[in-house]
Amino acid sequence: MIARELRGLIDEAIREAVSRGEIAASEVPDFVLERPRHKAHGDWATNAAMVLAGASGRKPREVAEVLARLIEKSACPPAGSVLRAVEVAGPGFINLALERDRVLSELVRVAREGDAYGRWDLGAGMRINVEFVSANPVGPLHVGHGRWAALGDALCNLLEAVGFEVDREFYLNDFGTQMEIFAASVEARYLELAGRPCEFPPDGYQGSYVMDIAREIMEEDEGRLADAPPQLRRAELGERAYGIALSHIRKSMDAFGVHFDIWFSERELQGSGAVREAVAGLLARGLAYERDGAVWMATSRFGDDKDRVLVRSNGAPTYFAADIAYHLNKMERGYDRLINIWGADHHGYVRRMQAAMEANGHADRLEVILGQLVNLKRGGEPVRMSKRTGEMVTFDELLEEVGRDAARYLFLTRSQDTALDFDIQLAVEQSLENPVYYVQYAHARICSILRYGEGRGVELSQEIPGLDTLRLLEAEEEWDLAIKLFEFEELVRDAALGRAPHRLTRYLEELAAAFHVFYNRHRVISDDAALTSARLFLCRCVLQVLRNGLSLLGVSAPERM
Repeated sequence: MIARELRGLIDEAIREAVSRGEIAASEVPDFVLERPRHKAHGDWATNAAMVLAGASGRKPREVAEVLARLIEKSACPPAGSVLRAVEVAGPGFINLALERDRVLSELVRVAREGDAYGRWDLGAGMRINVEFVSANPVGPLHVGHGRWAALGDALCNLLEAVGFEVDREFYLNDFGTQMEIFAASVEARYLELAGRPCEFPPDGYQGSYVMDIAREIMEEDEGRLADAPPQLRRAELGERAYGIALSHIRKSMDAFGVHFDIWFSERELQGSGAVREAVAGLLARGLAYERDGAVWMATSRFGDDKDRVLVRSNGAPTYFAADIAYHLNKMERGYDRLINIWGADHHGYVRRMQAAMEANGHADRLEVILGQLVNLKRGGEPVRMSKRTGEMVTFDELLEEVGRDAARYLFLTRSQDTALDFDIQLAVEQSLENPVYYVQYAHARICSILRYGEGRGVELSQEIPGLDTLRLLEAEEEWDLAIKLFEFEELVRDAALGRAPHRLTRYLEELAAAFHVFYNRHRVISDDAALTSARLFLCRCVLQVLRNGLSLLGVSAPERM
C-alpha cells in the first residue's frame, strides 16, 4: 500500500532524527498525508514537520529539511525505489513524488487483489453492533429513515471491509403508550368501515395508512371483530396491525437492499424482566435512589447535567430504563463496541445513555451518531406532500420513484451531521449532473470499451502485462488516474474509522472524473497493440476500484446504461 508505505518512511525518518538529536519528540505525532492540490507539488504531501516544530523548538521549515533529507536517503534511488523526489515547500510541507515503476507495481496489486483491494485487517476479532433505523412499528417509514438505512448499511460494509465483525440490528419499540394509541387508532377506523359508532382518539395516528391497515384486516376477517367484546377487539386489532406495520417495514428494507441480522423486540425485553433487573441492579449498587415515589438514576455522577427518572411514581418504567436494559443486553451478547444511529432530535439523550453505560462498567463502549433530516426537493423546489395521499412523502414512495441505487447514493453524498437536500428530479435524470449516474456511467463505459475491443478481436486476456508494456503509460492523464486509484485504500480505512461513508461518494466521483478526462484525451484501443494492452489494463483497474467502492455503498455497478 503506497500510503501506508509513505507513512512508514515518514515515521522512520522522525525516529532517526530524534535518535540523532536533530529534532525533539517524545513520540511520533499524528500527521496528515494527503494528495496536494497542485500537481507541481508532487503526488503526496505531509505536514509532519509542522506538527513536530513546536516540540523541537525549531522552525517548521528547518525540521522539514531534516526529515526530507532522511526520507530521500532511504526511499530514493539508488538506496530506495519508492520516491523519485522529495522537496520542502512553503512554511514546512514535505512533497513526495513517486517513482514510476513503484506506481506501476501498485497497479499490478490492484489487479491481483481484485474484489479484496481496499480491505484491511484492523478489526482484530472485535465485534461491533450497529443499530440503525429502529422506527416505531406504527406506520410507514419516512424519508429520514431511508437516510439512516443507507448510512447504517454503508457504515457496516466499511467496518467489515477493515476487518471488524459486524451485526446490523433494528430495535422494535413495540411496547407501551404508542402501541396502545396505534391499536386504538386502527380500531376506530375499523369500526368506521363497519358502519359502527366510534370516537377517534384525540392523540391517534391520523395518516391514511391507518385506514388502509384497518381495511386490510377487515377484508381478512369479513368484519367479525366489529361484534367482538371491546377489550378483545382492541387487543387483536392492535396485534394484527402491529404485524402488518412490521411487515411493511421489513419489505421496505428488503427493497432498499438492507438486511438486518437482528430484529430486537422491546416487548420481549420487558416480558423477560430485564428492565426490572437493570433497575434493581442500579439500586443495589447505590447508582439509583428513590425520591418522591419514583426511582432515579444518579447520571449526574457520570457527566450528565442532572439525574434521570427510571421508574415513575405510578410504577411504570421509563424509556430510559428500558434503554439501559437493552444496551446491557447487547453487551451481554459479547460486543466490544456499540454504535447507534439516531436522529438529531435525540441530541439531549446521548449523554444520559453514555452515563448509564459508564455506570454499568462500559465506559466508552457506546458511540452515538446523530444525523440531520432530509429536505425533499424537485427541481430545486421543496416537496412537502405526497401527490398520491396529500400527506408526508413516505420512504416507499421515494424509493418507487427514484430507485434503490439513486436513493442509496444520494443519501450518502453529505456528512450525516449536515441536512441533506435530496432533489428527486436530479435523482432520476440520466445525465452527468446526477452523481450516481456519473459514477455508474464510468463503470459502464469501461465495460463498453472491453466489449468493443473484443468485437475488434483485441486480446482481452486477464493476464497482467509486463513492466515494459506498462511503462508505455506515460501520459499525464494516465498517471493522474493511476495515482487516484491508490487513494482508495486509505480512504476506505479513514471512512470506516471516521464513520464517514460520504467520503466514498466524493472519491468515486473524483475517480470517475479522472477516468472521463483520460478517456476523452486518449484512444484506448488503437493499432499499437502494446499500448492498447497497457491502457486496457489501466481501465480494468479503474473498473475494479469503481466496483469495489460502489459495493461498499450498496449501489450496483451496471455494465450497460
